Amino acid sequence: ATSNHKVKETVALELSYVNSNLQLLKEELEELNSCMDVYQNDSESISVPMIPLGLKETKELDLLVPLKDFISEHYGEEGVMFEKEIKEFMELRQAMRTPSRNEAGLELLMEYYNQLYFLDSRFFPPSKSLGVFFHWYDSLTGVPSHQRALAFEKGSVLFNIGALHTQIGARQDRASLPGLNQAIDAFQKAAGAFNYLKENFSNAPSLDMSTASLNMLVRLMVAQVQECVFEKVTLLHTQKDFLTWLQLAQEAARVEDVYSLVHQTMTQAHVKDYVPFSWTTMVHVKSEHFKALSHYFAAIALSASDAELPEHEKAFLQFHITMPEGPSLRVLLQDPEERRKLGKAHLKKAIMKHEEAMRIHGLCKILRKMDILQEVLSFAHKRSLSKYSEIDHEEDFFETGDAPDIHPKTHQKPEIKSPSFSQVKVTDLFHRLGPLSVFSAKNKWYPMRRVHLMRGENGFGFTLRGDSPVLIAGVIPGGCAAEAGLKEGDYIILVNGKDCRWSKHAEVVQLLKSTGEEGVEIGVITLQGSEGPKAAEKKAAAMSSGSGLLKSNKENSRKSLMNSKSASTLLVWNKKSKRSKNSTYSIPFTAVGDNEAMY
Repeated sequence: ATSNHKVKETVALELSYVNSNLQLLKEELEELNSCMDVYQNDSESISVPMIPLGLKETKELDLLVPLKDFISEHYGEEGVMFEKEIKEFMELRQAMRTPSRNEAGLELLMEYYNQLYFLDSRFFPPSKSLGVFFHWYDSLTGVPSHQRALAFEKGSVLFNIGALHTQIGARQDRASLPGLNQAIDAFQKAAGAFNYLKENFSNAPSLDMSTASLNMLVRLMVAQVQECVFEKVTLLHTQKDFLTWLQLAQEAARVEDVYSLVHQTMTQAHVKDYVPFSWTTMVHVKSEHFKALSHYFAAIALSASDAELPEHEKAFLQFHITMPEGPSLRVLLQDPEERRKLGKAHLKKAIMKHEEAMRIHGLCKILRKMDILQEVLSFAHKRSLSKYSEIDHEEDFFETGDAPDIHPKTHQKPEIKSPSFSQVKVTDLFHRLGPLSVFSAKNKWYPMRRVHLMRGENGFGFTLRGDSPVLIAGVIPGGCAAEAGLKEGDYIILVNGKDCRWSKHAEVVQLLKSTGEEGVEIGVITLQGSEGPKAAEKKAAAMSSGSGLLKSNKENSRKSLMNSKSASTLLVWNKKSKRSKNSTYSIPFTAVGDNEAMY
């Protein structure tokens, strides 16, 4: 903008100063968002810290005016009459922004997530935007993102469900069996939440919800489960013998295996610059640490007093990835000196890996502050050194060979547990608008018509089907109903001033039959696009085939009411078995033929 060199130099200097400040702030933010200490348990026992996630933050959202306007325009109701329900929904959203780190917090997030289904069905038509933006901040970087799509709100809440599971898992006391089982369950559920999000949510505006990031998080959670399984085996096997040491070595090798995969994922192009350096370092440290442990336990197994038993040969056959150099396994197990040599080779490798883990640990400023981690690594290193000096003889002139790696094996494979949304029951806050099968955002209907109907010699002259609301399935030509202007496909929503949107078939029939000579005043609506002969049957067939919900769009279909198996997604999900009387869908009338009757 200028040719003046002095001005250019001044501006460049100021920009340099601003950039250095930004870099410092970025480092501080990374340290805050990747902090592991705050979520660890307060137990005095030494456990390697786990990696939890912070929750995504969101801005307050005022839905009062947009929802009131939509109720007035779309449903033809007074928006002000639904202020209580709208405020109740907004209070629920406000509460879910700061959930407690326990089961109650998870239930709160699940309740809000399930309530979003009703909000979506009631107020988000496929062709029109409500004009509301959902603002969420990235879990790790704090970078803001916003979208009009309700799917972004659902995805962010689902991410927080997973993140909350990680925090609950990280704060368990893993020195006890109940604590370990709870940690395993929490990390498996976290993996399930992130995996569900990865499979059902695309085009995320924030990096923490991208496919690459979610893939990394699922693998990280699986690795943390595997680590807990190793700790569980250590805790359960108090009687240490040859086979137990072999199992511990293979479990440790399995943990090393999964952490190596996580580290590989974290160093990929799309994730490398995004994942906190402390996370990548921690995963790398754990990978080296557990490799060292696998070799240490292998050496302990070889020095066990019962190592030479014949039945142990089979277990030892599949213990190494490649066969050790030297004599056959049978000779090796029977010869204490050969076992000592191989044990020494395993210890040499263990010490090298311990030292590598400590070196990598020293590279990260955040990890250096974690005394527990330093203590665990130091203890394991000293233990291996002590064992090495114990079996090392002064007269050893042979060169210690390279020990083969241990074959990874686990007795408990991690399970990715998908979220169970049906566990938390919710009631449709806006049930007063009417049954969702008719009164939803995707349906349009003509204004209610009031019809005065007289009973003729052969009754009213129409056939009724279904419940909530009752449908006029057929009209007899020349009958009273036809003369009054009723049509096939009309829904009865009012009888003599009584609201019948939620009324059962028998209730509506009773109201009609109780009329005298003066006749009956009924209110009916007709769905747009359902006019004409057989239109009602077509509508019913579509509903009974399970398409009462939008099911073509990947983000708009989940198991529908009639147990049809459509794709599992975010925008709509299954509430089939847990509906309350206020949130019940009407049964498509083709499915209740025995309810059909002529009046």
